[in-house]
Amino acid sequence: MIKITLDRIMFEKKIKVPQLVEKSGLNKNTLYALQKNEVTRIDLNTLDALCIALDCDITDIIEFTPNKKDSL
Repeated sequence: MIKITLDRIMFEKKIKVPQLVEKSGLNKNTLYALQKNEVTRIDLNTLDALCIALDCDITDIIEFTPNKKDSL
């Protein structure tokens, strides 16, 4: 399973969506959807903007946990 962990990194860096909108140039609705993990796909430019704005690595934003049935 792939999970967006933007909420965690934003909490750790003490940044709110309006601040992230300013730093990243991304749309607030996009950021709210990512923060709530309500997306099914992410544009690479969006990931790039987030990594730059949050000064983090892509693995800080996206987490992969294999499903038990997938590991067979």
